[in-house]
Amino acid sequence: MMGRIASIASAALLLCLLTSAATHAQDVPGIEICTVEKTMERRTSCLQSNVDFLQKTITKLGADHAQKLDAANRQIDGLKSAVASLQKIVDDLQAAQKKAAEDARKKADAAPTKDAASAAKDGGK
Repeated sequence: MMGRIASIASAALLLCLLTSAATHAQDVPGIEICTVEKTMERRTSCLQSNVDFLQKTITKLGADHAQKLDAANRQIDGLKSAVASLQKIVDDLQAAQKKAAEDARKKADAAPTKDAASAAKDGGK
């Protein structure tokens, strides 16, 4: 049973390899060396093919870079909002810490005056 499954899988793999080998034989667009062409019509056609390929490549790369810039700008906007919210939290914490320090100082200033007043009462007795 396992041998049969393995043979079917290997046959399917072989079929896929043969199919893909046939597709590699197609002409792939790209830059061609046009100086080897003898006739002016073929040389012109070759140059036009190169120009078309380069224009398509530039257009594709321009669109890709525009998408990347848009994504980067969205990420920058998100980071700016995160920094703003974190700055607000820091400001709130600093204000709370400053208020707590002022309250502690007021308590420290008020405590000795009460002690001095009670000590003066005790000393007067």
